[in-house]
Amino acid sequence: MGRRKRTGRPVNGVLLLDKPAGITSNKALQQVKNLFRAAKAGHTGSLDPLATGMLPICLGEATKISAFLLDADKRYRVRCRLGVTTNTGDADGDILQTRKCAHVSLRDAEKLKPRFSGTIAQIPPMYSAIKHQGQRLYVLAREGIEVERKPRNVQIHQLLFHSLDDCMLDLEVACSKGTYIRTLVEDIGEALGCGAHVIQLRRLSVGPFDGGMVTLDDLKEAASVDAGEGMASLDRYLLPIDSGIAHWPDIHLDPDTAFYVKQGQPVLVPHAPSEGWVRIYDRSRFLGVGEIQDDGKVAPRRMIRASV
Repeated sequence: MGRRKRTGRPVNGVLLLDKPAGITSNKALQQVKNLFRAAKAGHTGSLDPLATGMLPICLGEATKISAFLLDADKRYRVRCRLGVTTNTGDADGDILQTRKCAHVSLRDAEKLKPRFSGTIAQIPPMYSAIKHQGQRLYVLAREGIEVERKPRNVQIHQLLFHSLDDCMLDLEVACSKGTYIRTLVEDIGEALGCGAHVIQLRRLSVGPFDGGMVTLDDLKEAASVDAGEGMASLDRYLLPIDSGIAHWPDIHLDPDTAFYVKQGQPVLVPHAPSEGWVRIYDRSRFLGVGEIQDDGKVAPRRMIRASV
């Protein structure tokens, strides 16, 4: 059976979607893909249905750099309810326990900063997409099954406690990939002796992306303007494919060297970094990403189609 031909528009770029509350990241992705009539699209790290904020969506050839955004640091603004724990760690779950919290002060929370900063160990929640013997944990959790999870180390780069009023604690977290904010809030709640769960969660930034988000309503309005007149109003919201890795070092090749890179061959580039990942350009046109090998050559890893 032949491979199904991909339908849709060959549109390429990164969209910084401000995901609304109440829908899954995949549903938001599908809405964006349909509005752009894109042949290919993917998001870079799920947000819970309850959560809002930055969901970078890669269209077309930009999906080739999506894995690097998955690995990027994130920043969140969080509101949590002290004194109540739920089975999911957020307001969408069922209440498990209520405890007194009126005695807890912002100063009590501030004292926890050293304990929850730097490298910390987290036990992933049952309501997560991690797989156990081929099954997603959240599927098992919905069936009332709990399995043992191994602790994972994550990095908390910054933890700010903004306010505490009527058992509502507002905080901000800058963290590494793989950090579960619900688990962090639960652990802080237990350290305060009253428990806690997330009631509002907003992602503020992903890697180099900080601000400049677009809502679904913005996109729908642009799509209505574009009806029958191309897609210019929508496409103006797209960032270049290389914007998500703009903080990486770059190398610019002459035509001869670029030719070999496009054939998938490692090349020696004068003054290239001695290790790590780099952005590769044919003069000023982005070709893709490469990695420095042990012999000092730049090996192409994720190359962008020449037509882009």
